[in-house]
Amino acid sequence: MQMKRVALWMAVLFLSLSFLSPSVGLGAERPAARKAKIPGGSGKAAKTEPAQTSTAPSEASPGQIDARGAVLLEVSTGSLLFEQNADEVIEPASFTKIMTLYLVFQALKQGVIHLNDEVYISEAAWRTGGSKMFVGIGSKVPLEDLLKGIAVVSGNDALVAVAEHVAGSLDAFVDAMNQKAKELGMTRTHFVNPHGLPAEGQVTTPRDMATLDLSYLQHFPESLKYHSIKEISYNGIMQYNRNRLLLRDSTVDGLKTGFVAEAGYHLSATAVRDGMRLLAVVMGAASPSVREREASKLLNYGYRYYTLVQPFPAGQPLKKVKVWKGKKNEVDLYPVESPNFLVRQAQKNVLKWEVQVPDEITAPVVARQPVGQVVFFLSDEPKRTVPLVSQEDIAQGNWFKRVWQTLLAVHKINWRWFLGITGGIALIVIVFLAIGRMRSSSRRSRSFGR
Repeated sequence: MQMKRVALWMAVLFLSLSFLSPSVGLGAERPAARKAKIPGGSGKAAKTEPAQTSTAPSEASPGQIDARGAVLLEVSTGSLLFEQNADEVIEPASFTKIMTLYLVFQALKQGVIHLNDEVYISEAAWRTGGSKMFVGIGSKVPLEDLLKGIAVVSGNDALVAVAEHVAGSLDAFVDAMNQKAKELGMTRTHFVNPHGLPAEGQVTTPRDMATLDLSYLQHFPESLKYHSIKEISYNGIMQYNRNRLLLRDSTVDGLKTGFVAEAGYHLSATAVRDGMRLLAVVMGAASPSVREREASKLLNYGYRYYTLVQPFPAGQPLKKVKVWKGKKNEVDLYPVESPNFLVRQAQKNVLKWEVQVPDEITAPVVARQPVGQVVFFLSDEPKRTVPLVSQEDIAQGNWFKRVWQTLLAVHKINWRWFLGITGGIALIVIVFLAIGRMRSSSRRSRSFGR
C-alpha cells in the first residue's frame, strides 16, 4: 500500500512538471535560432571559396592553349578558373626572378634592407650572362634602381648584386629560395640559381609558378609599381619591358616573361578590370607573340565568364550587437576576411546572404572573438560562411552597472518555466515530507502493536 502511494505521488509530480514547464517532458520543441538579414541582403555574385581547385565547367572554356602548360587564377580569392597541363615539369627560365623579388620585398617589409641602400656590384654580378641592366663593376647602385632593372628588363647582373646584398652569397640566397618554395607548397620546384639561366635540376611547373605569382601579388601588390614600367634607361642605354601586353592592353600591369631554348617562351600576365584581378600563366609557348596571344586569351575568357562581387564595403562593420554588463553598451562586428565572392556571370543575380548574430552578448568581449557569421547562398544553397568578430576588447562594467542590468533583466525571465521548476521543487519536498510521515506513522503502529 505504501509503495502504491509513493508511485502515485511521483506520477503527479511528473505530470505537474510537464504542464508547468514547456522545456520539460516529452516532445518539447526548442525555438529556432534567429537569422537577421542585412539591408540589401540580396546580392550580386562574387566569389568561389579561396584556394578553389576546380576548373571551369566544360561548356565555357578558352579552348586549347597553344603552350606546354597554362593556369588562370582570380587573385583576391585564389580561385582556379582554368588549367591545362598544370603539372608539366619545365624549366622556369626568368620566372625564377619572381622568387628572387619575393625575397627582396619580404626583406624590405621586415626592415632588413631599404630602397635607398647603395648596393655594391661585384665582379660575379657584372660577369653574369644573359639579359643585362649594364651596371658597372665595382659601382654602387640604389636598390630601387636595381629592382627596376630586374622587373623591367630582367637584368641578371642587377639580380645577382641584389641577391648578394640580401643574403651575403648566392648559395645562401638560393637556399632561402628553396625554403620559401617549400613554405608556399611548390612541391615540384627546385631552384639552382636566382636568375633562371639553364642549370641542371632547376625545374618547376605552371601550377607552382601560379602559386608563387599569386602569393607574390597578394603579399606585395606594391611590386606592380615596377613591373608595369614600360621602359628604363641606365648608363645611357634605353631598354623596353619584355612584357609587350603592357602596350597592347591598358588593364595589364605585370608580371614577368621568361625564355630558355629547352623550355620555350613563358609569360605570366596580370590585369585588373572592374575591380577583379586575374593572373594568367603560360609556359612553353613557341614564340613571344604566341605567349602573348594565349595569355590574352585566358584573361579575356576569365573576364567574360566570371565576375567578382564585393557585397560589403571593405573595413566597415556589418552589424552592431548590444553588450550586456560591459563598459561599452554595443560592439561592432567585422568579417574576418574580405567577403568577396567569385561566381560565373550567369549566377551573379542569384547570390544572397544572411547576417546571423545574437540579439546581445555578455561582457567580457575579447578581440577576434567570433560573435556571428555571414552565410552566402547560391540558388538557396549555402556556399560560404565568413565569421564575424569584434575588433576590440570590452571589459565588464562596474559592480553597480552589472547589478542594475541584472535587475533590468528580470522581465526577460520565462515565468512559466520558472514557476514550473519552483512548483516541481515544492512537489518534491511535499513528496519527501509525506514519505517521512508515512514511515513515522508505520513505526508508531508497530510500536503500539507490540
